[in-house]
Amino acid sequence: MNNYEIILYWDKIDKCFIAEIPELKGCMADGESYEDALANAKIIISEWIETAKELGRPIPEPKGRLMFA
Repeated sequence: MNNYEIILYWDKIDKCFIAEIPELKGCMADGESYEDALANAKIIISEWIETAKELGRPIPEPKGRLMFA
């Protein structure tokens, strides 16, 4: 897996865990548990990168922990 930062949190409204990948615009996943959300995030990161490649879009280099997050 790539080394992109994943921010995980509980969403009270949707009643699920949300996993956001801030470096990949619009890339996020959810799950019933923390582990499910993390597993889904790993899948969606790969799919995001694959789609960006197919469309010829730039893929940001992972920066690790973001200072503003």
